[in-house]
Amino acid sequence: MTLLFVIIGIAIIFDLINGFHDAANSIATVVSTKVLTPFQAVLWAAFFNFLAYWIFKLNVADSVAKVANTLQINLVVILCGLLAAVIWDLLTWWLGIPSSSSHALIGGFAGAAVAHAGFSVVNIPIVVKIILFIFLAPIIGMIIAMLISVTIIHICKRMNSYKADKWFRRLQLLSSAALSLTHGGNDSQKTMGIIAAAVVVYVLNIPGGMETVPHWLHIGYVLHHGKIQIQHLPEWIPFACYTAMGFGTMIGGWRIVKTMGTRITKLTPFEGVGAETAGAITLFITESLGIPVSTTHTISGSIMGVGAIKRLSAVRWGVSINLLWAWILTIPVSASLAALFYWISLLFRR
Repeated sequence: MTLLFVIIGIAIIFDLINGFHDAANSIATVVSTKVLTPFQAVLWAAFFNFLAYWIFKLNVADSVAKVANTLQINLVVILCGLLAAVIWDLLTWWLGIPSSSSHALIGGFAGAAVAHAGFSVVNIPIVVKIILFIFLAPIIGMIIAMLISVTIIHICKRMNSYKADKWFRRLQLLSSAALSLTHGGNDSQKTMGIIAAAVVVYVLNIPGGMETVPHWLHIGYVLHHGKIQIQHLPEWIPFACYTAMGFGTMIGGWRIVKTMGTRITKLTPFEGVGAETAGAITLFITESLGIPVSTTHTISGSIMGVGAIKRLSAVRWGVSINLLWAWILTIPVSASLAALFYWISLLFRR
């Protein structure tokens, strides 16, 4: 059981890192438009990250738990996947690259599983869906942002510019809150899914099953051909994940804030409202469908969309291309790292 506790601890640490790594997603626009100070913004985002605990179901957690066949993996697989995700997150945070914590976690989980039992262990439909949304999420965010921006411009075309700016500053508080809420609901659930998978793997490999583990570890689930259907989790798991996400957001991620808030395009409060609202709508839709998408990719696409409405040259496409490379590399690099860690672990178990 010691290894299970270690995995749960690292998973919560990953959620903390996810909070400050992805804090830029929900606060970059509101900070760059000077609607809130950095300190006010992280407190605002952390509050709504945590509020997601009472709002969202376990759709995304369920999908993440199904990435690998639970009957064919062990706790070492999950540990190696988590370590790879943590290292990739810290590296990209240090370099100021807005990569996806979600995809690092999923890539790490899948990579370690493949190293352990081959490609047949991976739930291909789930992984393909996740890979598709590397490209679809930012495109959807971009399109929605452009539609929102055009609509707002049409509605406000006769409004006094000073008065409009004042209203958009107020509205941006609501749009950033909505984005932080969906960020919490989307990203914390991925860690919940990993913890759930770890508990189920542990239970399947001990005599007596769930009845022999402490009551506070009891997870309601159905297992069909190695695929988990999560029915309920002990209250402490979502509470710990959302709390860690909130604290991580309060720590902030200023290197990434600079990239997201200023380097892609220069934002005004009007554009901040458009980008944040589009990001929140996209994340809410994908969360409802149980699709683990990247908050980073989604808000990046939304920011590009509002920038492109001004003029195409307003978007620094060179920066955007660099971001795209980071997005493409996240899953294979984290998967490779996790596989390497798994193979190293074999040396210590001989």
